[in-house]
Amino acid sequence: MRHRLHDFRGVVFDVDPVFANSEEWYESIPNAMRPNREQPFYHLFAENEESSYIAYVSQQNLVEDSLGGPVEHPSIDMVFGDYDLDDGRYTLHRSLRH
Repeated sequence: MRHRLHDFRGVVFDVDPVFANSEEWYESIPNAMRPNREQPFYHLFAENEESSYIAYVSQQNLVEDSLGGPVEHPSIDMVFGDYDLDDGRYTLHRSLRH
């Protein structure tokens, strides 16, 4: 996935059906850009050209990553196995599947 406004991409590893972060984090977003709380928010193993980090992004701000390809994040192998080049997805570790 890519962020619609900021230059980073990432792999979703968890979802909150509605906003579940801190009020301080939410209020730090400028009013003009602040997303509605009543939508899914995604946790991503994220990267940009300079670093890797965990991002928390509203559904409205995520778009498909048209470039595709693996994401280089140091924690990705804690949740996912290999990147499947054929379907452009990571495989969830078997022990984490429901």
